[in-house]
Amino acid sequence: MHLTKRSASLTPRSRHLLRHAALATGCALLFGILAALVQTGWHPLARLDHAWVDGLHRYARDHTATTAAVQTFSDIGGTITMRTLLGIAAAWLWLIGARVLACWVVAQTLVGWGAQWAFKLSFGRERPSFPNPVSHAGGPAFPSGHAMASAITCAVLVGLFWSQARRGGRIAAVAVAALTVLTIGWTRIALGVHWPSDVLGGWLAAGIVLGTVTVAVELWRPGALARDIRRVNWRTRPRVQRVLASPKDPSPAGPGPYDPEFGEAPDRPDGAIG
Repeated sequence: MHLTKRSASLTPRSRHLLRHAALATGCALLFGILAALVQTGWHPLARLDHAWVDGLHRYARDHTATTAAVQTFSDIGGTITMRTLLGIAAAWLWLIGARVLACWVVAQTLVGWGAQWAFKLSFGRERPSFPNPVSHAGGPAFPSGHAMASAITCAVLVGLFWSQARRGGRIAAVAVAALTVLTIGWTRIALGVHWPSDVLGGWLAAGIVLGTVTVAVELWRPGALARDIRRVNWRTRPRVQRVLASPKDPSPAGPGPYDPEFGEAPDRPDGAIG
């Protein structure tokens, strides 16, 4: 009964903060366990890594057309592309006045890039090696930069889209983002430039960055992210409604006047912050 009352007394913003703190902590714990297993050469994990990579490499070597398509998709979904998308999103947010939200996107990009190389250089894991490789990549293997960058980018873009869409749009956005992240991770294994544990490590590292940056921004400017999200909604929701609304359902897209995520009312029509 006491715990129930305590959880009920938490504000929506506090729950938001706790969720991201839990995300960062949980991913950090799992990442630490995985890194320890990688560093110690835990036999079951090493056997799984080699089985996946060796089998996919044989297939890639024998199916050159498929391999070329996989390489193209991997290049398109590379770290430069993902960080460019975040840069465009940050510039747009800055231009419409959502400055803290723009800083949040930039921080996700820069912290993700810095954490990626800090982890890579700390562990110094070698990439898979073959007499006749079908692809090449430089730098240490663990964690996968492609996997990490794609997970951060897709999570950020879904987060920006979330409050403007109805349930169907949210499900579609999450499905597309998940498929993109999974496919990019798979291409790195299929091309023989990463072990499966590298890709898993990249996803966990992305969770650490996403949660940590969000908590840091919330503590730096309490409530500012919520206000900027309302500003984005006020600026873009009419356009999103026109795109997402079906002919049979003229009701507006997105949440109502109360957002349970942050417990805030939207901007007033005159652009003021409510």
